[in-house]
Amino acid sequence: MWEHEQLVVRSGKRSGMTTMVALHSTAAGPAVGGCRMKAYAQITDAVTDVLRLSKAMTLKCAAAGIPHGGAKSVIVVDRELTPQLRRDVLLDHADLINEFGGAYQAGPDVGTGPDDMLVLRELTPHAYCLPEEHGGTGSSSGPTARGVLAALKAAARHTFGTSDLAGRKVVISGFGSVGELIARDLKGADVVVSDVDESRRTGEFAWVRPDEAYRIKADVLVPAAVGGVLSPESVRHLDVRLIVGPANNQLTEDGVADLLRERGIVWVPDHVASAGGVIYTLAREDDGADHETALKRVDRIGTTVEKLLEGLAGAGQAFKPVGQGRTCTFSPTMRLS
Repeated sequence: MWEHEQLVVRSGKRSGMTTMVALHSTAAGPAVGGCRMKAYAQITDAVTDVLRLSKAMTLKCAAAGIPHGGAKSVIVVDRELTPQLRRDVLLDHADLINEFGGAYQAGPDVGTGPDDMLVLRELTPHAYCLPEEHGGTGSSSGPTARGVLAALKAAARHTFGTSDLAGRKVVISGFGSVGELIARDLKGADVVVSDVDESRRTGEFAWVRPDEAYRIKADVLVPAAVGGVLSPESVRHLDVRLIVGPANNQLTEDGVADLLRERGIVWVPDHVASAGGVIYTLAREDDGADHETALKRVDRIGTTVEKLLEGLAGAGQAFKPVGQGRTCTFSPTMRLS
């Protein structure tokens, strides 16, 4: 059962396109979360996505110790987006964001970027990550990748006895902006990548089809594309020891965490590993921190992962991002309470 403070769905007065915001929790402070712009087979699919993503943002902020709650928004693409239509639907979305009176503050997500946040700012002050030349922090891909790498090195130390991944086979599923940055930083590792977009294939890294990425024997799997990739079925075919990646909502159901534990696979929850972008952005734009100070906060993800894995090893339990409610507390079962 979903427990959210609000879910609002609107048809834009300019564009006629559907736009929505799911506000999961403001218990810890104003809710933050990205604006996703993509096509869905059904409106119900978009609603399910925005609800799951907003809940994950509450977990992400709690895991990072950020005084914010979680939310997410979705713009449903139902036709070809001309430049004018894209602008119109963004302005429609800005109207919807304003309805929350600051309780929801948006940032970029799949399908949107800093230039889109600049359009939102024309009608609402509640948007992060404007282009740097307009006073924002720009794309959060770099800090997100940095946070994943901090989590990966900490988890590798726990799993393999060393944070050095040189010589180990790492499969990255999703070769977008974040996945590519991770791949390029894994110097000395045997990196294999996959992506639904064949144009991303450069020849620099070994390439496999997306449906093969979760069946390859490797040391590490990095889910860096869409969520819902770790299911009871896919886990049965996994031949890896460690999973760390930025893809949101990787588990299709909470019980998959137990299946991973039973197979001896260490999994770092995505809401822990992928928090670098929101940590960096809020450090810079809310707290006024400089670039280096903000990056040091991102690097603390590694310390968080170390403590969590040590605690779970002692308790003999797996990560379980489950439960209902409005606040998040850490325990060996990673539950909302």
